[in-house]
Amino acid sequence: MQRNRKRSWPVAVRLIAACASLWLAAASAAPPASTEVPEGLQGVGVEEKLGAKIDLDLTFIAENGYPVSLREYFGKGRPVILNLVYYNCPMLCNLILNGQTKTLRNIPWTPGKEYEVVTISIDPTETFALARKKKAVYLAGYGRPAPGWHFLVDHQGNVKKLAEQVGFRYKYDEDRGQYAHTAVIMVLTEDGVISRYLYGIRFKTRDVRLALTEASNGKIGTISDRVLLYCFHYDPEAKGYVPFAINLMRAGGVAVMLVLGGVLAVFWRRERRRAARRNWVVTQ
Repeated sequence: MQRNRKRSWPVAVRLIAACASLWLAAASAAPPASTEVPEGLQGVGVEEKLGAKIDLDLTFIAENGYPVSLREYFGKGRPVILNLVYYNCPMLCNLILNGQTKTLRNIPWTPGKEYEVVTISIDPTETFALARKKKAVYLAGYGRPAPGWHFLVDHQGNVKKLAEQVGFRYKYDEDRGQYAHTAVIMVLTEDGVISRYLYGIRFKTRDVRLALTEASNGKIGTISDRVLLYCFHYDPEAKGYVPFAINLMRAGGVAVMLVLGGVLAVFWRRERRRAARRNWVVTQ
């Protein structure tokens, strides 16, 4: 039995080596993964234009059927969440709006009080009646009054102008009868300056809170939000807010100093009490 094991060991090694050689040969012969963008997605994406200001005089049709300029939703001392979707989208837009609604439910602030939300259709054929229906659906999902969440449709081709200003590039796929676009929401200041892009169909509550706090210059948000904004910064690669090492070290240093100061203060008070007791005993 021992001899058979000794003979089988080299055989096993040779088999493994042969398999590895075959795998390497197949891998080297395989064509490299294509990095070419599919034709249907060419020209689709986001060109971030942080710090750029949108035209607040662009007009759209509100869910009540009347034209309204973007200026109606800005200049109120509140940041604005902007998302470009279309209401008859079979999948992605619904996922974006569902994810946004879920996140907004977790935020204690209310659209219309601490911030505004402006949702605009990129499909020029969609009507304000459809926008009104979508608004009813998502406000029902939000679960509480949200007077500051507005659903608009295009007017005189202004949605293309707005999309260009925020760097939101989309295209219509004739074969599928759908719009190709990126899953993203944008956060703007009260003056219409682009402050942050948040990507995906699920948005972290912390990211949205920090983005709104950042866009408001600290006018909204709790003290803890402002502290988090000091310790976190937006990382474009991570597409979210991540710890800012330098500020964390600074905050940690301040915390250590405060704790040390507190300990020394307690120690000093105890020593004073002990000294007072000794003096009292001596006088007695």
